[in-house]
Amino acid sequence: MALIGIISDTHGYLGDFVYNYFDDCEEIWHAGDIGSVEVYEKLLSFKPLKAVHGNIDSNILKKELPEINIFEKDGLKVFLKHIVGYPKKYEKDVKEHFALNNYDIVVAGHSHILRIMYDSKYKFLYINPGSAGLYGIHNKITLVKLEIAEKTIKNAYIWEKDK
Repeated sequence: MALIGIISDTHGYLGDFVYNYFDDCEEIWHAGDIGSVEVYEKLLSFKPLKAVHGNIDSNILKKELPEINIFEKDGLKVFLKHIVGYPKKYEKDVKEHFALNNYDIVVAGHSHILRIMYDSKYKFLYINPGSAGLYGIHNKITLVKLEIAEKTIKNAYIWEKDK
């Protein structure tokens, strides 16, 4: 069994709650808008990290991190990108990509809105962990923890607090 911490839109802020909630996680997936090199380095030193850059990230982070990160975790194929949209409202380029590729999990950021939904058209679990930062339209800071075992998504857990 693997626990994965999923986070997005930190915007240069990394509260202690991230370390506490993700302490038992095997790795962290960050869906962009990290916001600072310092936050990126702190996450790297805390746990193994899969990440992408977002639209507010500096040129340093954009050079260090890809726009799209595609990888496998415990037999599941993962697509990680900051601006994706959401089921039935995907960005055009992403929709074309999904039509040609198969994924088990798609992780997005950008909207600051927590969403976990199964996309029956493309047959994957869509996860947007909301925002773990202080800036943006959200009222709650949210994190997601995903439990994977034997090539199967077992559970998703949500942590939240008022901003």
